[in-house]
Amino acid sequence: MGQPAPRLHLLYHELRQGESKYSYVLGKEAFDRQMEMFVRMRNEENAGLWPEVTFDDGHNSDYEYALPILQLRGMIARFFITVGWTGKRAGYMGWSELRSLHDAGQIIGAHGWSHTLLTHCGAEELNKELRGARQLLEDKLGGPITTMSLPGGRSNRRVIAACRKAGYTQIFTSVPRAEQTTSPFLVGRLNIRGDMTLEWIRNLLEPGSGTIRKLERQYAIKQAAKGLLGDWAYEKLWAVMNRKEPKSGEDYAG
Repeated sequence: MGQPAPRLHLLYHELRQGESKYSYVLGKEAFDRQMEMFVRMRNEENAGLWPEVTFDDGHNSDYEYALPILQLRGMIARFFITVGWTGKRAGYMGWSELRSLHDAGQIIGAHGWSHTLLTHCGAEELNKELRGARQLLEDKLGGPITTMSLPGGRSNRRVIAACRKAGYTQIFTSVPRAEQTTSPFLVGRLNIRGDMTLEWIRNLLEPGSGTIRKLERQYAIKQAAKGLLGDWAYEKLWAVMNRKEPKSGEDYAG
């Protein structure tokens, strides 16, 4: 038996019935076509990158649109939940929808309490964002929560150490990187935007494709720019470039 294919975790946010100019929204039909393609590619003899599906934030569309498509295709995804928004904010799941995802065998993880950038948190706030979010999810769902997705992809050594201390065994980042093992502590992900075509994603996953390495280099350049601009100036620039909608999902590129 040969080596398992490296895994590429793909990051989704909100699905909608129709299209949107906001780059973090994907049409439901486009998502369905992507899942159909992933199932085929996983079954190919000479597989390239193995696609894994993750969602951030906890939008209603996770339950309304993503879950039926995943069940139809026999797929399991990871859903990272901004716990303080659950049952509180319009457009996001309540606890009953989240329990339905959990009961259907989908994997639930934390995405902080309020989506605050963890690098900006003091010790008390960091404890609530990490430990508080995990404990409430465990209380509501009745099972262990061991994975965390970094809001905005932001982290530093202090944040990573706090994640370990809070009981997380895997941290999902925004670094576009394929994983050679199934259980690294820091897991890279590629954000899927609405303007990415099915053909482009297919080529990305093909054996021998160097696209993911190019994206990782671009990410390093973006991180350098972020350091020069600062988080808040970068967020404003990102919102313009990605046509962010007023009061839409709070996540932005890491």
